[in-house]
Amino acid sequence: MTSRVRLVATDLDGTLLHTDGTVTARTREVLRAAEDAGVTVVFVTGRPVRWMDDLWEHVGGHGLAVVSNGGILYDVHARAVRKARTIPVEVGLEVAGILHAEVPGTTFALERLEGFAKEPGFMPRIPPPPDLEVAPVHEILDDTVVKMLARHEEAHPEEFWAEVEKHVGHLLTTTWSSGGALVEMSAPGVTKASTLQLVCRDLGIDPAEVVAFGDMPNDLPLLEWAGTSYAMGNAHPSVKELADHVAPSNEDDGVAAVLEEILDL
Repeated sequence: MTSRVRLVATDLDGTLLHTDGTVTARTREVLRAAEDAGVTVVFVTGRPVRWMDDLWEHVGGHGLAVVSNGGILYDVHARAVRKARTIPVEVGLEVAGILHAEVPGTTFALERLEGFAKEPGFMPRIPPPPDLEVAPVHEILDDTVVKMLARHEEAHPEEFWAEVEKHVGHLLTTTWSSGGALVEMSAPGVTKASTLQLVCRDLGIDPAEVVAFGDMPNDLPLLEWAGTSYAMGNAHPSVKELADHVAPSNEDDGVAAVLEEILDL
C-alpha cells in the first residue's frame, strides 16, 4: 500500500456485522484504535437512518455516516441529516409507470426523510415501522425520497435486476444487495462512492488514502473508487472479481483482521 491510510469506509451487513447483526468486541476495539491513530472510520451502508440507532456508537468521533446507498449523509452527533440526495418526483413517477407496465407484478416502497412508505402489494421482509404509510406509489412519492425499492414476488432475482436496469437504468442509479428480487434505486449518479467522495473532499482526503470493505453489488462503486478495496470472503462473486483483495468473512471479523494488519494495531 503506497499511501498512508487516512479513512476506512466499511459496509455493514455482510461486511462489518455478523449475520445476526452484531458488532463484536474485537471489531469495536479495532475501530476505536483506528480512530485513536487518526484514521477516520465511516459507515457506508444501504441501511436507512431508522435502522442505525443501535450502531451509532461504533461510528467514532467524526460523527458522519453515509446511509441509504448514498442518499443521505448523516451527522451522527447532531442526529440530523447533513445532506439529502433525493429523487426528483417526476423521475420517480416515470420509473414507477415504466416498471408497472413493462414488468407486471412490480411493487414499490420508498425511503423518505420522514420515514418508510409502501404500496399495498409490497411485502417487506422486515417488520415495518408503526407509522408506515400505505398507498399507491403516486400518492406517497414526494420530494423527500432518497431511495426507491422495487420488489417482485415471483421473478427470478437476477432476471428482475436485469429487467429493472434495462428499463429504467437511464433514469436512476440501480443496484441490489438482497438475495431476493429487490432492486434499490437512487437519484442519478448517487452511490455510496459519490457521497463518500463529498466527505473526503471536505476532509482533504484523496481516494488513494481510502481503504474500503464490501460484500454486495451495491458496494461495487465504492470499492472501485477507493484506493484499496477488500471484498469479504462471503462476498458476491462480482465483488470479489472487482476488489483488490479478499478479506476473511464477516463471521471471522474480516474487517478487523485486515485493519489490525495494515494499520499495525
